[in-house]
Amino acid sequence: MNTHTEASASAPVIASSWLHWPRTLFARLALILLIGLALAQTAAFWLTMTERDQSMTNVMTGYVEREVASSVALLDHLPPDERAAWLPRLARRSYEFILGPGTGGVAPDAALSARFAQSIADGIGKRYPLTVNAIPGDTQRFQVHLRLTDGSPLTIDMRPMQGTPVSGWLPFVLALQLAVIVACCWLAVRLATRPLAQLARAADTLGPDLKGQRLPEQGPEEVVHAAKAFNAMQDRVAMYMAQRMQILAAITHDLQTPITRMRLRVDVMDDDTTGAKLRQDLQEMETLVKEGVTYARTLHGTQEAAVRIDPDALIESIVDDYRDARRDVSLEGRIGHPLVTRPQALRRIVGNLVDNALKFSDAAEIRVETLADGRTRVSVMDRGPGIPDASLEAVFEPFVRLEESRNRSTGGTGLGLAIARQLARAMDATLTLHNRDGGGLEARLVL
Repeated sequence: MNTHTEASASAPVIASSWLHWPRTLFARLALILLIGLALAQTAAFWLTMTERDQSMTNVMTGYVEREVASSVALLDHLPPDERAAWLPRLARRSYEFILGPGTGGVAPDAALSARFAQSIADGIGKRYPLTVNAIPGDTQRFQVHLRLTDGSPLTIDMRPMQGTPVSGWLPFVLALQLAVIVACCWLAVRLATRPLAQLARAADTLGPDLKGQRLPEQGPEEVVHAAKAFNAMQDRVAMYMAQRMQILAAITHDLQTPITRMRLRVDVMDDDTTGAKLRQDLQEMETLVKEGVTYARTLHGTQEAAVRIDPDALIESIVDDYRDARRDVSLEGRIGHPLVTRPQALRRIVGNLVDNALKFSDAAEIRVETLADGRTRVSVMDRGPGIPDASLEAVFEPFVRLEESRNRSTGGTGLGLAIARQLARAMDATLTLHNRDGGGLEARLVL
């Protein structure tokens, strides 16, 4: 029970730590390489400096051992009245001689001081018995006390040096080294992630028209293999879509003939009631076939080129057509500037949305406006029964009709919204449905 509680408690901590992890692969790889190389460089620098200090310490202890032994021997052979004059000559940066008992204290506890003291003891301790003590308040300073052969006290005041001083240009070299590491990391990660970025862009541009960007088949062997596979996949998908279009076109063409013959036979039937029902069924069959081919063509893409149009004039013409047919369609708002888009696709989308609204309501409202970000929104609204929130996306699937409102009595095929969504995607636009306050449905086309 405690283990489960601890695991549950640690899960938010782990999750929160991952929140600061970079989102892009480029940033993650660059961060990992930079941290790894920086740590390796830091460890190498530390090991080098440590080895350098140890080597210099060994050299210095040997030097001190020989120099101190020679200096003590010299002072011992000099007359007592001449020793003071020689003290400045025998002094070094790390030690000096004092003609006297010096300062007392405890044994040195610093590792470096103990090592130098042992080195001096090894050099002169056999001939001149000595004692060593640290200077109170300074752990890196100690004194060696001994007596010369005439009994005169002599003190060696030691200030051991830790390694050797660092050159002034070393920080600049380290900064330059870090800059080179950063540049190499950036270049390596960019070379590694560029093919992935190109693959993502090519996949994004592979739209309904199947005219995506082909990847360059060059670079490392793995990248070339992936590029060839992706390009071959695009070719296969385009071939399959073309074959499907040919099949649908053939089916449509072949169905037209029997439907026409059936209509002719229905026209000569004596039973008018049955004939009317059969004509209605044949009309539904023909509409379904045509809508199916239209939907397939929108999946395959449209060959219409984008041109500069007056969207207000186009939408007004759509509204006028419906009004001429005595349908209640109103228009509100203006865009006020030209658009570069596919006019026939836009006309087909707005027409499908208006037809859909008129099927389930007596009137349709069209509202156009320019959004704050510069995009254009065309809304088609009605006061019909609306659509359950859970089905607002499902109705864009082909042949989907909701039982409570989208049924065969309306004459729909279940392809109108699917065609409109596919055409919107081909135009780089978005089409969504929203239930209105007070009842009804709003279809929003954002260009």
